[in-house]
Parts: sequence; structure tokens; C-alpha cells
Amino acid sequence: MSETVDKMKRIVLNIEEVIVGKRYPIELVMITLMCRGHILIEDVPGVGKTSLASALAKSASCSFRRIQFTPDIMPSDITGFSVYNPKTGEFDYKKGSIMSQFILADEINRTSPKTQSSLLEVMEENQVTIDGITHKIPKPFMVLATQNPVEYLGTYPLPEAQLDRFFMRISLGYPEMAEESRMLGRHAGGNPLEKLNPVTSAEDILDLQQKVDAIHVETNIRNYIVELVAFTRNLPDIVLLGASPRASICLYKAAQAWAMYNGRDFVVPDDVQKMLPHVLEHRIIMKQEARLKKVSVQSVIQKSLESVMYH
Repeated sequence: MSETVDKMKRIVLNIEEVIVGKRYPIELVMITLMCRGHILIEDVPGVGKTSLASALAKSASCSFRRIQFTPDIMPSDITGFSVYNPKTGEFDYKKGSIMSQFILADEINRTSPKTQSSLLEVMEENQVTIDGITHKIPKPFMVLATQNPVEYLGTYPLPEAQLDRFFMRISLGYPEMAEESRMLGRHAGGNPLEKLNPVTSAEDILDLQQKVDAIHVETNIRNYIVELVAFTRNLPDIVLLGASPRASICLYKAAQAWAMYNGRDFVVPDDVQKMLPHVLEHRIIMKQEARLKKVSVQSVIQKSLESVMYH
């Protein structure tokens, strides 16, 4: 187990060479990767979202591609398309930009719903289907999508079905002044991202993902997860849409990964409680009445933790 933890922490420390003072968000990205999930980073421009995605891919020695989402980008730009080859008399598949191990979907809410929906199959099944032919995405595969929570002009809000495909939603936030000063020092000799070296491989990542699956979860813990998630569906006065069964699965996996990251081969209630806000926050849709009463998603999650007892 110590070797497994060492591999995970080595990646986190390597990313910290580029992203200063944001260990916990980096750890959450690592947990998402270990669970074969995708992550939505909701933050203002300039806090390091692109650098984080690029540093993660470099640390794992994997391919990386940044897709800048704009209103005119087409689904075929993402998934690829078929082109007739007159020499063979057949259609050849031309790879889309999604054919990479790590994808930064930058400002995903700036593209049309039609293009957003082109990501649904690939995020769920790690494949694209063009003209009835399925093409597999290289593994490990992870989408890190970003959106600006402040600027809404010219954007298309992600529908609930798309949000639910994201394992977690996180925010980096502004660094502390001391951390920002350290960051400036690291950029004095050039971009630290360019000097970053791999500390693990794609094979190691796949091996870690399998090890997460083997982390033991007691029946009581499983029931605790189900009760916590179900609680969000039983507040009809303030909650329009509670967390889905997919949320239960994601919380289950996140607790396994957090347990492994902390050197355990079994899950405890604290693992579930720690991961709950990050997994559920973007999956709960509040009613207008709740906004008027100033009841937030965070308060619903906190209420579930206080109301549901582990037994």
C-alpha cells in the first residue's frame, strides 16, 4: 500500500511545482483520475486551470490536448468524421480532437448544446461512434472542463445530463499572497511547466485505477452512502432535482480512492463525508423558492450530513 500511496503523492507533488498552494484541489483531481472520472473546474480566468491540466498529463507521461470551445465549433471537430478515400473506395476515419488521453475542454459552456452533447458518449463510454463504427479512446482518459462562473454573456449553461457526467466539480480560487509571491519566484526563470518531468506512466495510472476497485467497502458504508444521497431527493420544498444514482456510484468510488490515498485498504465514514460535497454539489438543482429563502446547495449537503447517521 505504501508504494501505491507514494505513486499518487508523487504526482500531486509534481503538479505543485507548477500550481502553488492548491494541494487539496490537486488531490481531488487525482482522486477523480483514480476513479476514471472527469472533472469540471469552475473558476475565474488566470488561476491555473490550463496549467493544472497540462501538468497532470505531463506528470503521467500521457498525451494532452486543449480544445477551446467556441459557438462555431462543430461536433465533428470533437469526435472526428469519415472521409471517402477514392484509392480504396472506402471511408477513412479522421480523428477528432478528443482522441487524446487528457483533454482540457476550455470554456465548455461557450459552445452550443449540440456540440456539448457530442461529449456525452465519449465521457461515459470512452469511445466515439462515427457512421456506425466505434472508435476507442486511448487509456487512461480524462476530460478536465472549465467554465467561468462570473461571465454568462454568450454562454450555454450545461444541462443536468451533462453536469451529471462530471465526477466532481472543483474551484481553485485565488492564491494567498505568500503563495502568489512563491509562484512569481518560480516563473522568474521561465515557465515551470516547460521544465516539468514525468514521475509516472500511463500503465501506472491504469494499475492505480484497478487498485482503487479493490478497496473494501462494508455493507454499512454502502447503506450510509445511499441514505446520504437519497436525503437530497426528499426535500420537495426547496430541491427541484436531487442527486442521481450515478452520484451514489461516484461517491462510493471517491471514498475508495480517498481511503487508498490515505494508506488504507478499507473505507471509513470519514472518507464518505470528506468526498460528499465535491461529488454532490453540482448534481443538486434548487428551486426558485430556495434561492429566495437563501438556502444553498451547500446547506442541503450539510443538512444531510447532520441528519443521516452512520449505523
